[in-house]
Amino acid sequence: MKKTLGTKREFHVVIERDADGYFVASVPALPGCHTQAKSLDGLMQRIKEAIELYLEVGEPMAKEFVGVQRVAISR
Repeated sequence: MKKTLGTKREFHVVIERDADGYFVASVPALPGCHTQAKSLDGLMQRIKEAIELYLEVGEPMAKEFVGVQRVAISR
């Protein structure tokens, strides 16, 4: 795939921490694009690589990220 110099795209990344202490990142606009790492610095490097690889392989219809909402329920 030919890369165009100067083309910059931005993506929202959701970051969580799992039960084992790993940071987990996913990109809502790119289904299946996710990674994990022990540190936030490592995570950011890995998610950039994951996005680049995802876009190299092909880009299916991307979803539009709208936002995150917090929902409270009573139990």
